[in-house]
Amino acid sequence: MVVLGHHGRVQELIEPLAGFVAAGGVVVLSGAGLSTESGIPDYRGPSGVARRHTPMTYQTFTGDPAARRRYWARSHLGWRLIAGAAPNDGHRAVARLQQAGLVTGIITQNVDGLHTAAGSRDVTELHGRLDTVVCLTCGRRTSRAELHGRLRAANPGVVGQVVAVNPDGDVDLDDAQVAAFRTVDCVTCGGLLKPDVVFFGETVPAVRVQSCFALVEEARSLLVLGSSLTVMSGRRFVVRAAKRGVPVVIVNQGPTRGDGYACLRVPAPLGLVLPALADRLLGAGSPVASSPVDG
Repeated sequence: MVVLGHHGRVQELIEPLAGFVAAGGVVVLSGAGLSTESGIPDYRGPSGVARRHTPMTYQTFTGDPAARRRYWARSHLGWRLIAGAAPNDGHRAVARLQQAGLVTGIITQNVDGLHTAAGSRDVTELHGRLDTVVCLTCGRRTSRAELHGRLRAANPGVVGQVVAVNPDGDVDLDDAQVAAFRTVDCVTCGGLLKPDVVFFGETVPAVRVQSCFALVEEARSLLVLGSSLTVMSGRRFVVRAAKRGVPVVIVNQGPTRGDGYACLRVPAPLGLVLPALADRLLGAGSPVASSPVDG
């Protein structure tokens, strides 16, 4: 495996990477590190919060009313920051490469919708999206904006101090504010509402996983962007690519659990590497079709 540092000139940094991408047939696998420059921290990278924040599990969310209230209280305040996040230069560079036909598939572990907001098409959102809510009883899906309005009406006095948003969209909140928070249920059947995302302890739908495997198996290369590959949910695609002889290239600031499968690793900021890569292959100023930010 070749490892490139980012202490030299950007052009020297991206040249080996450009060789893989220029061949086309690239499938992108992106993680939380791609969204850090949009103000959304990752769990384990340089801005990681894993050491101070334990993500909600599906079992706790469904089985513990107090934990569910705590989740919705914190998530209600954090949502406005997620909804207001905008795509960064890395997201836009991926969209440019896709529109030029070099990237043929995008799989993201992120739930923020920023790939689509940047202009990318047909993004496979492995873990779902925070801007949709699902009823666990009747299956009805509604927009997060609608739920946000209902929660705001049910909690008119909740203003909370938002210090930092977590990767899954919630914030730190004190116990008194959590205890006073009122949750709401499905307007159709009264069932439990949950963000339409895959919680820890929950399983990614099998059809979605199989479609991702198919993308990887048909790829000329797999380009991993901003993922530590710590959990098998994303790492399995790297393993599959390696088994099928598909070259794996990783751009991530820290080490990953997929490094042993990679033929090239670039430990450099995505906001630096990806725009320079797109400019190198497509020319500076190549257009990206505009797309409204999903909120």
